[in-house]
Amino acid sequence: MGGDCFMQFATVAILFLSLTSSVLSCPPSDRAALLAFKAALNDSYLGIFNTWTGADCCHNWYGVSCDQETRRVADINLRVESEKPIFNKAHRTGYMTGYISPAICKLTRLSSVTISDWKGISGEIPRCISYLPYLRILDLVGNKISGTMPPEIGRLHRLTVLNVADNLISGKIPRSLTNLTSLMHLDIRNNLISGPIPHNIGRLRMLSRALLSGNRLSGPIPRSISRIYRLADLDLSRNQISGSIPESIGKMAVLTTLSLDLNKISGQIPTTLVSSGISDLNLSRNGIEGNIPNAFGARSYFTALDLSYNNLKGPIPKSISSASYIGHLDLSHNHLCGQIPMGSPFDHLEASSFVYNDCLCGMPLKAC
Repeated sequence: MGGDCFMQFATVAILFLSLTSSVLSCPPSDRAALLAFKAALNDSYLGIFNTWTGADCCHNWYGVSCDQETRRVADINLRVESEKPIFNKAHRTGYMTGYISPAICKLTRLSSVTISDWKGISGEIPRCISYLPYLRILDLVGNKISGTMPPEIGRLHRLTVLNVADNLISGKIPRSLTNLTSLMHLDIRNNLISGPIPHNIGRLRMLSRALLSGNRLSGPIPRSISRIYRLADLDLSRNQISGSIPESIGKMAVLTTLSLDLNKISGQIPTTLVSSGISDLNLSRNGIEGNIPNAFGARSYFTALDLSYNNLKGPIPKSISSASYIGHLDLSHNHLCGQIPMGSPFDHLEASSFVYNDCLCGMPLKAC
């Protein structure tokens, strides 16, 4: 009798442990999706996928995290980070080839996808990524991804970070991108993206960084951009942007960095730019004309002010001496004329800040 009871208890215990194990493991469908995703990638350098074994993809699978309650895969974090033990042990940086399999879209509870700095991952961004309703972070920086951005990317209403910088992405910025009203960080630098910046980009009210440099973007700077009241960093440099600079940009409350260098911008420098809260202003290598605004004041605080390689004329404005601070100043390669003001900030600047103008004189150039 006692033996029978023990056997029954043991059977129940084994059944309970089996059920508990299956409940705590990731669903077989998520495991299958991860293995299909892995099959499209080739990591012969580090062997990070060697950890992707066993029934439970929530336990010790490198770069995979699961929701504690549902056990569904929530995060894929495959970032090249030299300080991590797997990189230190191998004494090498990461290199991976292959492509991002559409199987990743079967992981319908994904919150973040980071597959960055592997240098060799190519192919296109799977269009089905636009249908992952919980996705908050999409970070694919530093690969060889080509093709266009998914046209329906605007469906990702929870997305806060979109980083596809340093790839080979072409085509235009999708119209739907301006539907990403939760987006805080947009980085599409150093790709082959062409066409205009969406005229209604001002809809991205939560955006704090917009980094679009090193592409083939053309057309004007949309005036609606000044409605993004949280925007602190705007980089449109190294494109083919034309037209004038909207005066309203200088009235943006928290904008501190504005990089518009190496474009085809014309017109004059808005007065608002030199008396704003912008501390790093680069307008170099454009076709900007007219005088430098004589509107510097106590609010003018520049760690760097670069107006070189334009068609600026007239004198250096006297009000520039009333700026709170100017660390780096470059007015070279223009058509400026007259005496360089004395005192701060000019007493610490070198001749290279003023060379190749029409008739500037005074320290640090030759005497007038």
